[in-house]
Formats: sequence, C-alpha cells, structure tokens
Amino acid sequence: MARIGDVHEALAGAVADAAAAGRAVASVGADCCQSIAVMAGVRRAGIDPVLVWLDAHGDFNTWDTSPSGFVGGMPLAMLTGRGDQRLLERLALSPVTDTDVFLCDARDLDPGERAALEASRVTRITHVDDLVARLPLERPLYVHLDMDVVDAAEAPAMLYPVADGPGVGALTRVAAALRATGRIAAVSVTTWDLESDGDGATGRACGGIFDTLVGNT
Repeated sequence: MARIGDVHEALAGAVADAAAAGRAVASVGADCCQSIAVMAGVRRAGIDPVLVWLDAHGDFNTWDTSPSGFVGGMPLAMLTGRGDQRLLERLALSPVTDTDVFLCDARDLDPGERAALEASRVTRITHVDDLVARLPLERPLYVHLDMDVVDAAEAPAMLYPVADGPGVGALTRVAAALRATGRIAAVSVTTWDLESDGDGATGRACGGIFDTLVGNT
C-alpha cells in the first residue's frame, strides 16, 4: 500500500497541474485504484466533481468482505470512506459522499459487497442508457470507466470478463452523451488485457468507446 501511495502521489500531482491549467484530464491505467489519485488531483485543483463509475464489478469490497483480498476490487469503497483508508490519507483526500457516486452496471458483486452497496446511499443504475438523465449536470463530472463493463461476448480480452453486460454500441452512445454535457473534468480508464487480445478486437472495441468519451473521434 505504501508503494501504491507513492505512485498515486505522483499521479495526483500531474492531474492537479493539468486540471488547474484548465485542461480536462484522462488517465489510462491497469486497475481501478488509479481513481483515488485522479480524484485527489482534481480536488487539489479546486474541482469537486460527482463520480460516475462504469464497471462490471462494484469495487465496493473491503478486507472484511473480499473473498480474494484483491485490492483492485476495493477502490470505490475506499473512496467513500469504507475499509482501508491509507491511500486516501497518503493523498490528503477526504472521502466522497455516497450521494455523489453514480455506479452504473456492477452486475457481478460478491455477497458482502452487495450488502454494503444496498446499505449505502450510492446511486445504482442498472441500464447504461439511463445514466445521463440521472446525473446532476450542474456539477463537474469525473467518469471512471473500467472496460470490463463491456459484455464479454464483444470484448473478451479482460482479466475478469463478465457476460450479459452492455454492448459496444450502447456504451458508445453513453460516452457520446456524457461528452456532450460539456461537464467532464476528468476521465480514468482501466484497460483490457492487452496480452490476451491477440486479434486486437477488444482493443478496437474499447478504444472506440474511449475516443468517443474524450472527444478524439
């Protein structure tokens, strides 16, 4: 956790500098813990966004609820003040209020994680097409996109693929709608499994969603 904190401090500083200069920020990383650093950075720049979290998983585990002890399954819980707070403390980041979190999809939950979410005040959105209409668009948006949210049939090269999710078309529409709000302050993306993407199909599918979200199409 100390080593993660050191890496996160450098990322938070880079995000803060870019955001303070008036630029929207995009961070591409290997796991969802990067979101803690990105939130710390935009907060340091004086921006207080709502958090939009698109993921096949809830990332709402703690050491007490996680069957595996996988830290990458804990960042949203950490961000809302639950479980291990060492990374937030390292970055001098205060927790995000539950009501400022919009969790979309999260179709694969561990039992303890599900119970914690049900007891929380996090807004759960099942269908991605309903997302933008539920957001408070008077606030800046920080969008965290874990690419495993894409249905495994369309993007199979994931470390933790999950079936029965939204397809590329639906997620591209949502990405365009989010971009069109003009309220995005930051984006972070957790990538697909590049090593297993032999034919590049998952990369092309996910890359299109990312480009739409950040406006590079």
